[in-house]
Amino acid sequence: MSRKDQLRDTPWLTPTQAQTWRSYMGLSLQMTYEMNRQLSEDADLSLADYSVLVALADSPDGRRGLTDLASEIGWERSRLSHHLKRMCARGLTERHPSTTDGRATDATLTPAGRVALESAAAGHVDLVQRLFFAPLAAQDVVSLGEVLDRLRVHVRDAGTL
Repeated sequence: MSRKDQLRDTPWLTPTQAQTWRSYMGLSLQMTYEMNRQLSEDADLSLADYSVLVALADSPDGRRGLTDLASEIGWERSRLSHHLKRMCARGLTERHPSTTDGRATDATLTPAGRVALESAAAGHVDLVQRLFFAPLAAQDVVSLGEVLDRLRVHVRDAGTL
């Protein structure tokens, strides 16, 4: 059976699934827009820049292999490589041969990258608190976190990235 035949035989989303999916997609797009706008205006960073900086800062030595870093932020390795070139040119990151695999490359957070991240963090957190968490009760945050963690693991395991 061809992929086209499989898609034709696949049932549509239920009305509840369709509404939930539209809500998720709308929220995702709106939050991406708002975070990009805030980071650009306040810190001269894109959301993509911020995602890379956060992932590097979360590693104990500010260093991560490109494959691991790409997986962490949900990008293809080639997209990360191109983006890192631009971030390196701005002095936010550097690329070095891996300390554990001579064939691999690591990305490192520079002091300027750490300063940029620290400068951006307060405004970013304020935006996320106001737009995302403000309408939620404490138990909603716990429940939502559990559901999102479960979905992220599933997409990593079943997806193609």
